[in-house]
Amino acid sequence: MPGRERTVEQALPQFIRFGREVCNDLDQAERREWWLSNGLGGYAAGTIAGTLTRRYHGLLFAPMQPPLGRTLVFAKADADLIVGDRTFPLHSNRWQGGAIEPRGYLQLESFHLDGRQPVWRYAIGDVRLEARIWMQAGANTTCLAWRLLSEHDESRRPRLAVRLLVNARDHHGQTEAGGFAPHIELGEDALRVVLPQGVPLSFRSRCGRFQAQYHWVERFDLPAERARGLPDRDNHLCVGVLELPLHAGEWVGFTASMQADAAPYLGESLRQRLHHDASLLRQAKVQSPALAAAPAWIDQLVLAADSFLVRRALPNSTADGVSVIAGYPWFGDWGRDSFIALPGLTLPAHRHDDARRLLESWAGFLENGLLPNHFPEDGAAPEYNAADAPLWYIEAWRAYVEAGGDLVALARHYPALAALLDHYANGTRYGIGVDPADGLLRAGEVEAAEVDAKQATQLTWMDARVDGRPVTPRIGKPVELNALWYNALMTLAEFSRRLRLDDAPLLQRAEQTRQGFRRFIRADGEGLFDVLDGGVENPAEQVRPNQVFAVSLTHSPLSCDEQAAVVRTVGNRLLTSYGLRTLDSADAAYQGRYEGGVRDRDAAYHQGPAWAWLLPHYALALYRAGGDAAEAQALLQPLADHLADAGLGTLSELFDAEPPHTPRGAPSQAWSVACTLQVWCLLERAKGKNHA
Repeated sequence: MPGRERTVEQALPQFIRFGREVCNDLDQAERREWWLSNGLGGYAAGTIAGTLTRRYHGLLFAPMQPPLGRTLVFAKADADLIVGDRTFPLHSNRWQGGAIEPRGYLQLESFHLDGRQPVWRYAIGDVRLEARIWMQAGANTTCLAWRLLSEHDESRRPRLAVRLLVNARDHHGQTEAGGFAPHIELGEDALRVVLPQGVPLSFRSRCGRFQAQYHWVERFDLPAERARGLPDRDNHLCVGVLELPLHAGEWVGFTASMQADAAPYLGESLRQRLHHDASLLRQAKVQSPALAAAPAWIDQLVLAADSFLVRRALPNSTADGVSVIAGYPWFGDWGRDSFIALPGLTLPAHRHDDARRLLESWAGFLENGLLPNHFPEDGAAPEYNAADAPLWYIEAWRAYVEAGGDLVALARHYPALAALLDHYANGTRYGIGVDPADGLLRAGEVEAAEVDAKQATQLTWMDARVDGRPVTPRIGKPVELNALWYNALMTLAEFSRRLRLDDAPLLQRAEQTRQGFRRFIRADGEGLFDVLDGGVENPAEQVRPNQVFAVSLTHSPLSCDEQAAVVRTVGNRLLTSYGLRTLDSADAAYQGRYEGGVRDRDAAYHQGPAWAWLLPHYALALYRAGGDAAEAQALLQPLADHLADAGLGTLSELFDAEPPHTPRGAPSQAWSVACTLQVWCLLERAKGKNHA
């Protein structure tokens, strides 16, 4: 087994690695988080130090209505190493009041990611020990395993005692001590905990001995939640202790699972998990020339992309569809995010079947030309307040057809795509419709918003609200909405030609929109206006990044010189190492830091912070305006450094607008990963063409 593992490990990226200089520094070790997912919407997460700093840290968050209804069922496994008559804690805990006890992180010699899998190595005197955590693909099962790396005689043979802490709360919540009372069943090689949800959580081990316990461990401190202005305390229930003997070179541990048939064979489970990831990466490299010799950080993004793809049950169907978790830990599956991310999550790795299933899954939710903005966690009806989501959906179809040439699927869905554009042209909900005077797409109801701003519905990706009022209303004719509208018209015209249909009506609409789009061009040469015809709450002079899509999308309504002016303005006034600022720093409304309570963060969300998903779009725009693919691709390199910070091996949602550009928001965001991977591959192919 060790030889086979090394072979698999060599196929996976190993470059995210830290020694004692990070592992033994609590601030550094807590800043860095590992994240795992299972393809169902479930996840596990924690810090290098082993402390819980978020309500979203735990070893198994299981979706009760996949991919949502995520519930913390297994919170923590606190392991102690016992050597002779001495005990060494391998775990660490934060307590209300500021105490850190015990400090097991001081025993850490190193930490690294083996692909996506977190690996800890402990050194205590002459004892060397490795620990790993992984989730089984397609199952609500988490595996924890330890392996002794040093030889010891029988008199000093080490062993482990692992305390098992459970919970039964929504992943957004906290639990009071005594908040639930599960039934605990002790078996020969298993401990079964029947949770209030009625679904049992089973711990199984082939080599250990369970002892049942029942006591609350109280007052865990959650500093990351306190920094976000949210409740900062949690309590978990200890249901048992597992004693494990240690033998050099052999894996011991247990599985924690909501699956009735979960097997406790750790060696085989570990091989399957490593093989799953290695096969995914190998397929991507074989099928995609752009990835064949990609650097390790791009390999890491290929694995990270897989973390966001999940199964979703479809109405009136026995087959599962595919959806996208927009970000870990608090986002569910959002329409806009799914369509923006789809090309990067699936196509570079040649996962064309997943791409098609994702597109077809969402097709069933089309309603009056609109697609859901997101599915609420509580199972409520989906919300359709996204004017741009259907247009990003068409762009996702364009990328899919271009990558695989699937005209059969296109022909099957073309009528629905054409009907979508007709709904937009003729008008649909939320005041979405084309202005016949200039061919531009408007969204939002200006009159209602002027009477009461709380009636304004946020319809673009800049959707934050404070006290019920939009922070960036953008009612009227947003620039990216019209860039997307022009792109959609040209895309459907292209589809029509490929299907031997009449493209003339679409081209006529597109030409009117192209002419109307000239209204966005600023006379001062500073790129494009952000919103036209929006009323008193839409400052016409604000410089925002939304104009970049008029260049980065496949079909641009701008001339080459006009594209260059947009790129120049965005680069001069909004570009940072990790993303584009959402507002020019010279603007009076600019906020350079994203921090504080919910209200403060919502007020700043799109008023300055730099969003990672916008950087690849800027790089693509730079290439399309200037033609230098290598220069554009080099702009993405700082994101490689970020993979070793915050959410390890993945990309954050956003960053403070000012240096040092502290990562903020969700530590693992789908469109940050997807857009970076997609554009890196596009530019890599462009470099190859240039060299040829």
